[in-house]
Amino acid sequence: MPDRIDYNILVRMLHAAVQQVRDNHQNLSRLDSFGGDGDHGTTMLRAMELLSKTIDSSPKQLPQLLHDIGWAIMGVDGGAAGPLFGTFFMSMSEAAAGKDSLDIPTLATVFDSALAGVQKRTKAQVGDKTMIDALVPAVRALRDAPDLATALQNAAAAAQSGADSTKNFKARFGRAKNAGDKSIGSPDPGATSVALIFRGFYQGFHSHG
Repeated sequence: MPDRIDYNILVRMLHAAVQQVRDNHQNLSRLDSFGGDGDHGTTMLRAMELLSKTIDSSPKQLPQLLHDIGWAIMGVDGGAAGPLFGTFFMSMSEAAAGKDSLDIPTLATVFDSALAGVQKRTKAQVGDKTMIDALVPAVRALRDAPDLATALQNAAAAAQSGADSTKNFKARFGRAKNAGDKSIGSPDPGATSVALIFRGFYQGFHSHG
């Protein structure tokens, strides 16, 4: 397995994340129908299609690609998903500035920056049934891994576990908070999207090796 993520490996990771959302966007909308508008899957699908187009048009530079992806996604209509996921990639770009590849410490720093950027845009905390429930454990799981494959595998598993845990929570943000106790029992669509993206990141990296 590679010990660094260069531009080409990042592109594989991004394409795999796109495919995960494509394959699961109907379920994301189904989950959103329990408390939201039922359009989260459609919103994420639009965001991922923009991501794919950006890969084709952006300069072949790792930080610039992340910046351009974030900028493209930022304006996607459909609630908070566009601004939050756009910020996620924009903040990754800021931490990756000047880098043409990422090792484990740098990757951890890049994802720390992504999390910090998202947290500046939302007051949601772990337990509030949002994407934060998957993003926080995923970023934490990246640290202290012996290699990149393990780091990304741990992050994907932690994101999935975090998303699954939201079944037990009552929504406190977005339109879903109006559902009250009715939101309990169904995973949060935003957290599920984070889990899908991190699963794609791992699969894309693993397939390269």
